[in-house]
Amino acid sequence: MFNRLRLTAAALALCATPAFAAQDTITIGMVLEPPNLDPTAGAAAAIDEVTYANIFEGLTRFGPDGSIQPDLAKSWDVSEDGKVWTFHLQDGVTFHDGTPMTAEDVKFSLDRARAKDSANAQKALFAGIDSVDVVDPLTVKVTLKQPNGNFAFNMAWGDAVIVSPKSIDHEATDPIGTGPFKFVDWVKGDRVDIARYPGYWGAPAKLSKATFKFISDPTAAFAAMMAGDVDAFPNFPAPETLEQFKADPRFKVIVGSTEGETILAMNNRNPPLDNVKVREAIAHAINRADIINGAMFGYGTPIGTHFAPHNPDYVDLTGLSKYDPALSKKLLAEAGVTNLKLRLALPPPTYARRGGEIIAAELKKVGIDTEVTNVEWAQWLKQVFKDHDFDLTIVSHTEPMDIGIYARPDYYFGYDNPDFQKLIAKLDVTSDPAERSALLKEAQTIIAKDYVNAYLFQLAKTGVANAKIEGLWKNAPTQANDLTKVYWQD
Repeated sequence: MFNRLRLTAAALALCATPAFAAQDTITIGMVLEPPNLDPTAGAAAAIDEVTYANIFEGLTRFGPDGSIQPDLAKSWDVSEDGKVWTFHLQDGVTFHDGTPMTAEDVKFSLDRARAKDSANAQKALFAGIDSVDVVDPLTVKVTLKQPNGNFAFNMAWGDAVIVSPKSIDHEATDPIGTGPFKFVDWVKGDRVDIARYPGYWGAPAKLSKATFKFISDPTAAFAAMMAGDVDAFPNFPAPETLEQFKADPRFKVIVGSTEGETILAMNNRNPPLDNVKVREAIAHAINRADIINGAMFGYGTPIGTHFAPHNPDYVDLTGLSKYDPALSKKLLAEAGVTNLKLRLALPPPTYARRGGEIIAAELKKVGIDTEVTNVEWAQWLKQVFKDHDFDLTIVSHTEPMDIGIYARPDYYFGYDNPDFQKLIAKLDVTSDPAERSALLKEAQTIIAKDYVNAYLFQLAKTGVANAKIEGLWKNAPTQANDLTKVYWQD
């Protein structure tokens, strides 16, 4: 009896002490591999998906609900005329190489982003800055050319993160930021590894390590989740399998909204796409329901302009480009276009590859042939985005409230409307909420009536995760896999 009691006591002691520490590492699945890891010098959403809030931080940041929150700036003051923004910085912030982050680094980052030779993909965010001045090590003053009530929003973008002049030459391959995770390794074609930064100025991350695993094939993504090789896939590429995950208690399916306007972009520079009737004909040839059901298995909200339906200023303009093949043929005849053949470049995401097949078939029904080319992401960025060598392409614009891109004639789809540019310039200096709302609605209507692009659907955020993981974003107010509050339940 004594021996039995002693053994029982020993067993209870063992039970009181966990045999294993709680899991604190995670593997995140991603469809696309980033072309580089410097969010201030690249347009690919995958860059922010790895680095935003994890490695790099800005003066402000987007919260999971889309709100603008303090980040490296703990607070800010705005002058009565709305032109001078004074940011008060967090104390004790260091870059991952141990050097202090000060107002000098903020000045360097903003001046670099707005320079004439800037490679920043969202240079327009900084165009309104007149000067950046260091008041003291923890205070920086930004003077704008005109008032901009949206400046704190602009500073929350991944393109506006704060970088160090000491590490800028190798940010693309060895990023050094101020975030709760530091860069560890990048195995090209496979993964990026990050680890908790012990010198972080804020609340430390609960995860000690994280790996971003690149899996573009939907079948392989499904297999990786099922095998436990990937713990979470926040933007899962195989929506047709979500019902299987819903039925399996090992997993949770997380469905939310994104800022991703998914469009059939048209190169407005190229004849005959420079003719609005031809662009309208293409828009009426496409059945949005076919694409949402056929490519996304019902996940997605139809849109008729470049604006998120969950935004209170959204205008439903889908009726302007309703599915009407007969009208498409009529418009093409009026434009004098026959035997039209267009090049359709499709990047890797499921919505593009599957949606492209459906769109090509529907265009053929109205007399438009397409030469379909599947391109990898790096090739898309160079050929389509940078060199403008395309006719049609399908892409989801996941940047937050980015209708201002239509005011940039040099942007990849080449829309050049001086009236629209004036409207956006007016919006930039308008602070009154009612006036801003009216201008945003007018902007949406202009591009819809100009049929700049064919607007397909708002990308849903369909994610799959191990049921024990908490803290992942449900919605995507920006393109990010923010791991700052992610943890495993016991």
